[in-house]
Amino acid sequence: MAKRKPVRKGTKKVAKKKSTMRRTKGAIASSQKTVAPKIRPGVITHTELASADPPATRAWCQKVLGWKFGQAMPTPSGPYHMWRFEIGTGGGIRANNPPEVPGSIPYCEVASIQATFSKALAAGASEMLRPEQIPGGMGWIAIVIAPGGVPIGFWATK
Repeated sequence: MAKRKPVRKGTKKVAKKKSTMRRTKGAIASSQKTVAPKIRPGVITHTELASADPPATRAWCQKVLGWKFGQAMPTPSGPYHMWRFEIGTGGGIRANNPPEVPGSIPYCEVASIQATFSKALAAGASEMLRPEQIPGGMGWIAIVIAPGGVPIGFWATK
């Protein structure tokens, strides 16, 4: 880069400030720090499909609905096939665990997995899955059976 000539202001010689990319990049980087997403209580963020034949369900969803799946995640009960939509929601397909019948479970986002699980039980739900941490640090889940026999899942970051 060529040196800039001093510019006369009043009676003193003052050198013009150089614009540096380093300064600009640093300013941009500091303004783009990751911020924790806002909790959206009650929003269904994940739907889980319990299937008697997960690979067949996955293939059907790809062919008919155009869902895009990543690599299956290994779990103690078998592969877990996950998809994600551009709007930030998605779901997974897993084998049903008899006596559970094939079906789907919506997971609602909550601020606190323990507080919501306790509140659900106190309001008349029954326990299906106690709060447990998801492998890979992806948060916590719990499932209750709401009055009327409907399974409802909860998901929280903590």
